[in-house]
Amino acid sequence: MDSGRSILSTRTYETLKTILFFYVLLKQSVKAQRHLRARGIITTVREFYTWIAQHVIMLALRLPAAQRKVKTEMDKAKLDIEAQLVPKGIDVTRHLALPTDGQTPEWIIAEMDKMDAELGKPNSWKLGKLSGAVYHGGEDMERVIVAAYGKYCVSNPLHPDVFPAIRKMEAEIVAMTLKLFNGDHGAGTMTSGGTESIIMSVKTHRDWARAVKGVTEPEIIVPSSAHAAFDKGAAYLKIKVHSIPVDPYTRKVDLKAVKRAINGNTIMLVGSTVNFPDGNQDDIKGLGKLAAKYNVGLHVDCCLGSFIVPYLEKAGLSEGVNGKYKLYPFDFRVPGVTAISCDTHKYGFAPKGTSVIMYRDAELRRHQYYVNPDWSGGVYASPSLSGSRPGALIAGTWAVMQYMGSNGYLESCRQIVTCARTIADRIVSSIPELYILGSPPASVVAFGSKHPKVNVLEVGDKMSQRGWHLNGLTGPAAVHIACTRLTVDKVDMFIEDLKDAVKEAKMQPTGKGSMVAVYGLGNSSAVGPAMVGQLATAFLDTMYKA
Repeated sequence: MDSGRSILSTRTYETLKTILFFYVLLKQSVKAQRHLRARGIITTVREFYTWIAQHVIMLALRLPAAQRKVKTEMDKAKLDIEAQLVPKGIDVTRHLALPTDGQTPEWIIAEMDKMDAELGKPNSWKLGKLSGAVYHGGEDMERVIVAAYGKYCVSNPLHPDVFPAIRKMEAEIVAMTLKLFNGDHGAGTMTSGGTESIIMSVKTHRDWARAVKGVTEPEIIVPSSAHAAFDKGAAYLKIKVHSIPVDPYTRKVDLKAVKRAINGNTIMLVGSTVNFPDGNQDDIKGLGKLAAKYNVGLHVDCCLGSFIVPYLEKAGLSEGVNGKYKLYPFDFRVPGVTAISCDTHKYGFAPKGTSVIMYRDAELRRHQYYVNPDWSGGVYASPSLSGSRPGALIAGTWAVMQYMGSNGYLESCRQIVTCARTIADRIVSSIPELYILGSPPASVVAFGSKHPKVNVLEVGDKMSQRGWHLNGLTGPAAVHIACTRLTVDKVDMFIEDLKDAVKEAKMQPTGKGSMVAVYGLGNSSAVGPAMVGQLATAFLDTMYKA
């Protein structure tokens, strides 16, 4: 009897082991099949090759001679970074501990002036030689913002009963922004910027898919041109990302590849209006059809499009010129769109640190909230990532939106977009070595090189020597300028400097500038991105070196 039970127990155990083995095998096979379907055979093989190459090179770099060489080069690069960011010399005043007694307001202002003098060029941005970075609405608007700051500098929307006006202003900012994007029946919240807006949307769609569809291994599908904040959010929230290539000519995401990547774990698709790298727009209507068909979310990233793209139609610029620069439908009027992010601190001219994340309805927004009813400190609930938030930023944003008004934003859109399109047209007509990426409808223009002897990153470095702060891109190598109000009267200067930079890059290339060093290194070998990552880490470390 005991022998029979033992045999039965053994058989049961072996059967369970077999079932578990085949379950794990089936699960991993499904994952592999989905990955292969999303990436395609060629991309999968390329990724596998890159992975092998990286590991082989990393093993080689462990050799003492290679380690010494890499360390020498990295140390030199780190010193170069420090030389650019950290002031040197015994004459530099450093505040590394609290003063024994508090300083006077007059001393504080004087010390700030002294820092500006020591570090140099505190107002160089006013020259307008910038790509984005400073979205300046003018000195009159600065005074409006400062007045709002002063009135609400200690306010905190975490306590709406203490600061009811801040609560009201935030709700009105969200409502006004929703109306701009035709989301009259939608819902939203403010955040600290585009990155938080995007991360909140990723979190919201993850929790929605888990609650409604039972998805426990979420995946999102993003164009390769989408903002890195989607990858950042996915890394934080442990979500798999499928990066889909864009058409090399139109710069729009490949819809067929997006469709192949959709599976039972997909929670969200992503499209941009406009994207950061080259300022082009994805096919939002096409993405919306896929999102609706497969019952997944669709986030439209309008952080950079901001208060430009909603006004293109009113400004008479949405149809473009001669087939170029056309803007296609992108907002909540497009079926399938479930979320839109918009940075008020860009072309809304609000103070830095403000953005709005919008949803098609309030039910979806509830999945963004964090609620803890069992905390010993009482019920804790917050709408977004932050708990306490600076109410002064909300007040500043509300004040700016009231100050600008719809007509102010309309005129701003008209000036900035005309500026960007003029730059694009003049590059095409007068600088034959360069070409424009896609057909950017808004404020961003990216240019690459079509001349074998002109490295566009070298051109970017030559522009830096002329005082321009532009953005270097990779995939393909390019340089972009995000036009702002500061750029509007700098078009002639930009084009003339760009012509000279192209000539110089063609005749006297050095290959030693920042863009060539960083972006060129990233594409130079399988280990390039790892080296760039180390440089980026060193840069971040240096940011906190006093």
